[in-house]
Amino acid sequence: MRVVEVIPTRRLTLISGRSHPALSQSIADHLGVELTGANLREFANGEIHCRYEESIRGSDVFIVQTHCGPVNGTLMEQMIMIDAAKRASAKRITAIVPYYGYARQDRKATGREPITAKLVADMFQAAGADRVVSVDLHSGQIQGFFDMPFDHLTAAPVLENYLRDNVGGDFVVVAPDAGRVKVAERYAQHLGADLALVHKTRPRGTVNTVEALHVVGEVEGRHCVIIDDMIDTAGTICAAAALLESYGAKEIWAMATHAVLSDPAMERLSAAPFTRVVVTDTLPILAPERLEKIEVLSVAKIIADAIDAVFEDTSVSEIFGGENLA
Repeated sequence: MRVVEVIPTRRLTLISGRSHPALSQSIADHLGVELTGANLREFANGEIHCRYEESIRGSDVFIVQTHCGPVNGTLMEQMIMIDAAKRASAKRITAIVPYYGYARQDRKATGREPITAKLVADMFQAAGADRVVSVDLHSGQIQGFFDMPFDHLTAAPVLENYLRDNVGGDFVVVAPDAGRVKVAERYAQHLGADLALVHKTRPRGTVNTVEALHVVGEVEGRHCVIIDDMIDTAGTICAAAALLESYGAKEIWAMATHAVLSDPAMERLSAAPFTRVVVTDTLPILAPERLEKIEVLSVAKIIADAIDAVFEDTSVSEIFGGENLA
């Protein structure tokens, strides 16, 4: 009796959606692979169609799609790409989601509301994803919505290195609200800086409206760096900056992972007392030239390292020294 032993080959296939092709290409460059075409197109009525250019049977497939506006379209496009990969007999499908859409709807704040972040998690599972990777979730509890492996990455190493290289002397890391204190405290510990907190309130029954009340911590005459996970309409971060200025802060920077920048964010940031606004490229910034003080850092290497770790079945947490928890 003859025994034939077959050693399976492993193949990494990186596929990009249409929401942020520049980031996908940068990730591919770091990995040293070519992007596989998805042949995405739309029918006359707006329905999305996907057909991969080459066979992905038995491949370890990574589908990169950030949920930028229009969020519903980019989200549905990724689900369709996952379904197509599943039906094309991919061995394992990992959804790479630099910015997780609907992350702010992670609980019921009032009656008769959805928990849409959980709905999105259910959609990934129904579509056929085996794993999801995302960057700086708005709330860490979203990881618990998944009944599959979820890898939470953080842009902190990129932002911290920028501060080390560009901020000299004494400065203060500022949390723009109570929800960001834990993250801001981690930055302060890593950088040897002091910590301050802006106490804010959001008037009941309103959206995109913030009132900053007072500052806890010593900020007078000092360089303040506000750390947040995202800048959407910029109401929170600009209210915090105005309050810091009234408390005598010498210089104020804003730093955030996700630059959503919905109107009127650019106008608010331009009028606010910021010297610099530092964000990452988890989302495409359509017209960064509209704001001279904005600087964009890349998270492509962090995502590429995580993809390599998943493909090689090694630890993702070790990339961040175990400090990638939300």
